[in-house]
Amino acid sequence: MQLQTREVQAPLEIFHRTYHSLLRSSGEIQIQALVEPYLAFDPALHSGAQQAKPDLAALTYTSLRLPSCIDQVRLILLGQSHEVFDRSGRGNVTSWQPVSAPGRRRKMFFDGDSTLAVLIASPSDLDDLIPILVAFQIEWNKLHRLFTEARVESAAAEAMLQAIGLSEHDIERLKTIWGVHTRARLEQIARNKKRFAVRMLGGSLMDYERATLRWWWHIEDTLPDLRLRNRPVYFVSSNTHSLVNLLSGFALRNTDELLHFIRQRGHTELLVEYERIAAEQEPTSRENFFYYVQKKYQRDPDSEAYFVQRGLEEQTMGIHRIGSRFYLDVDVQVMELAKLDPACIDPRIRLPGVERLRESDAVIINIDYPLGLAAYHIFKIVARSVGSLRGVYVLGKAATLNGKIGDVLIPNVVYDEHTRNTFHFASAFSAIDVEPYLVHSSVLDNQKAVTSMGTFLQNDPFLDALYRDFFTDIEMEAGPFLNAIYEHTFASRYPTAEVVTFLRPPFDLGLLHYASDTPYSKGSNLGSRNLSYFGMDPTYASSLAIARRIVEQEVARIEKVAAASHSRLPDLAEI
Repeated sequence: MQLQTREVQAPLEIFHRTYHSLLRSSGEIQIQALVEPYLAFDPALHSGAQQAKPDLAALTYTSLRLPSCIDQVRLILLGQSHEVFDRSGRGNVTSWQPVSAPGRRRKMFFDGDSTLAVLIASPSDLDDLIPILVAFQIEWNKLHRLFTEARVESAAAEAMLQAIGLSEHDIERLKTIWGVHTRARLEQIARNKKRFAVRMLGGSLMDYERATLRWWWHIEDTLPDLRLRNRPVYFVSSNTHSLVNLLSGFALRNTDELLHFIRQRGHTELLVEYERIAAEQEPTSRENFFYYVQKKYQRDPDSEAYFVQRGLEEQTMGIHRIGSRFYLDVDVQVMELAKLDPACIDPRIRLPGVERLRESDAVIINIDYPLGLAAYHIFKIVARSVGSLRGVYVLGKAATLNGKIGDVLIPNVVYDEHTRNTFHFASAFSAIDVEPYLVHSSVLDNQKAVTSMGTFLQNDPFLDALYRDFFTDIEMEAGPFLNAIYEHTFASRYPTAEVVTFLRPPFDLGLLHYASDTPYSKGSNLGSRNLSYFGMDPTYASSLAIARRIVEQEVARIEKVAAASHSRLPDLAEI
């Protein structure tokens, strides 16, 4: 596979090498210096980059991954922690205005003028952010040129966009993603050409590892009574809603309040959906429906008491939520299996013997999935800090070359672009573990996955080369996790450009990806559509497979320990 892709990756590697080498400088780097090598590799997510016409798919994708203050920003400062910014003379950036982007978790702070401080967890953040800044600047400046040629500086948003020849559909798309900021942003674009500059502060391997270690110390300090260093652990990288909803069952105990919410707020389409589910005219899961409504309810100002009660009940069930503070933007949930109530958990995971979890000393550590190489640092820190690992399960988004959006992909081969390693392993999951809970899509197991360096760091020749070698699952975390698992398994650092086979992994291991992009279908990516309600289908089907696997594994472990203790020989004191 790497032989077939080396030649087609050459322009991409030049772009990648260019910005990584430039960022070694202690001064500011102009994003404009990266435009030429960026255009040369012709990224698949920005197919209209070289056209005079705006590429609204790329503009949508980048807009959703940058904070709204980006209109005012000239300089982007990059560092691993607030201490790095302080050491460089920038002061306490955490006192600046915290800002966020709807489509990317990353800690960012705006000084209110023209500087944005961004905390990066690994080099993968650079591989994500730098191409996004290049693409956004290209598209901004296209619009600026069109406004200048049309001599339009200020008017209603629709009038400004019509003046430069955008269709009604395109106008509605921009208004949807930019919302109330649409007119102000368009006027800013018309007045000013965008000239981003970036500056790297820190950037050593030690800086990344130090930030990750301090992220973990915060978790240990928050939960000292759990003594995580002595506990068996099931490690899950997924999200912060699905697994906890399945194991707490809070939404299912409060369906009346959730139905009242959608009636009171006039969510007619949800009421119709619920009535179809209740009448068995719609195969969608009733449980998944209420999990989705609860997520919408959380944004309602009248929901405060509901979620306070949820927090109290989760505490009694041994479910602990730890938000990230100053370092990695990765929230964590720690769940004590012995305190879960079998009568309250989602009925689909009430397996035979589930009541024996009361005897368990194990915990689940569930993290909000990290980006790229941050997975390597996180897993290394967690694996060496807990008592023992019983299972490792990774659930994340992926692009698919042979399926459709919403499909679940289960790989047993992963090629990692960072190290050029190819991993073979026996997956804990197969199609039968997910299919019973998936309504609208398909499950594709025995897939070959590629861990890409970044979503923008792909072009059509590269995708073609992957497909010829039957690599159909493109994501960003599996390779880093597997490199860390290698170091947990063998007495050496992970290799490079090798084939690694986990015949007997040291713990249960499974990867699940749900397709959110189809690169071969132009425009069918997260920049142009949202998984929305039907995104719950693959997410919860996959989370159910993980939850059921954990229950099965832990019940089997408890029964094995109990059987061993009953069959032991009596000691001398008993004779």
